Amino acid sequence: MDGELHVFYMFTSVNIWGVGDINWRIFRDEMERLDESGMRALSFVGVKPAVVNRMAVSGGQLPENGPEDLRIARIYRRSYAAFQLRDLCNEIPMPMIARRYGIPRGNLQTLAQTCEGFAAGMIHFCDTMGWGMLKSVLEHMSDRLKAGARADLLELARIPFVKSRTARVFWENGMQSLRAVAAADAKELAQPKKYTAEKAKDERYRQKLLLRSEVIIEAANRLWGELHTSIINGGSH
Repeated sequence: MDGELHVFYMFTSVNIWGVGDINWRIFRDEMERLDESGMRALSFVGVKPAVVNRMAVSGGQLPENGPEDLRIARIYRRSYAAFQLRDLCNEIPMPMIARRYGIPRGNLQTLAQTCEGFAAGMIHFCDTMGWGMLKSVLEHMSDRLKAGARADLLELARIPFVKSRTARVFWENGMQSLRAVAAADAKELAQPKKYTAEKAKDERYRQKLLLRSEVIIEAANRLWGELHTSIINGGSH
């Protein structure tokens, strides 16, 4: 495998559906932004830049008449879907991704859920075959897909009720670990800068944030306790 785009391609189902027609200009733009690793991944799976450029100019769609046409079309559909999964894992909001690629938001949610399930099957297969290194890579990228976040937020995203956007706010306000959130004061957690910018004077809003912060801290403490116990038990064997 060559980079994260290759992993996201692998997470897409061979019989992919729901991504809609490919917007070839978007495909071309995303392809041109790729680094060498991303281009190698596309080349490895069978994407040809000349085909993408031709389709972007013509504005048509690839034929899907016979078995070979379908095979080729699937490669480009899976690559188009891989771009979307990559964006999800880079914390781009789902509505923005849906607009960028010209697909309904519900289809994007379905794609993510389907690929999560497909990834779980791949991880189980690697475990059965004893491919530990590949399993670890796939597990890491699967965790990012579930969290919709970059690698640095995975620990925070494990906390119940904390989505990637909230985790990023915590991170940028200095709470960058599960332990830090567990030890935080509810009032401190309820007043990060980005939350109070627009509604600092709204008392009901502040009370809502405070209650939510208390729930998050309780969940973080419970998770931290479970993790601490498992470390102790693991060390005793």
